[in-house]
Amino acid sequence: MLVPVRRIITGHDENGRSIVLSDDVSSHQKENPAQPNRGLTDIWRTFSYPPTNEGSDDAAATEVVLNPPANGTVFRFFQIPPEAASVDLSWEERQAQHSQVFEGMGAGHNRDPDARHPGMHKTETVDYIILLQGEVTLLLDEGEIDMKPLDVVVQRGTNHAWANRGSEPAVLAGILMDAVPHP
Repeated sequence: MLVPVRRIITGHDENGRSIVLSDDVSSHQKENPAQPNRGLTDIWRTFSYPPTNEGSDDAAATEVVLNPPANGTVFRFFQIPPEAASVDLSWEERQAQHSQVFEGMGAGHNRDPDARHPGMHKTETVDYIILLQGEVTLLLDEGEIDMKPLDVVVQRGTNHAWANRGSEPAVLAGILMDAVPHP
């Protein structure tokens, strides 16, 4: 089960005064059936730069996919289950599982199936990632970094994976911004 995320969305009334447009748990979630406790909870999306504060529509009320819109952003929580659940799987079974995970996020093309971890992927984004709860390891082509709550990563379009070697799901917040790809 994904951690529920309360969203408080502000806006403007007809007189231009600030108001609360909504205050409830985000319904924009996509849990991945291939790996229980893994998924995305979208908080907000922007579709242009600079973004607009016009209107009162819920900008996260779109399909929940990995990548942000072209020239836009996505703010989300994401959850990584402990890898212990897949310790008995073969390399091929883990590859198939991660393939399902990424296909389910509309991001099969982002995976690197020849990398050292079946979850390795690269997006054409700049991401600000904050570990909120649990422990997770950021895996890169060369090296890895163990993270504790409140550690922050600025992910700049590099091939990476997240490995949860702990016993509880890791919950991270991410702001993904469409970016010019690395040549």
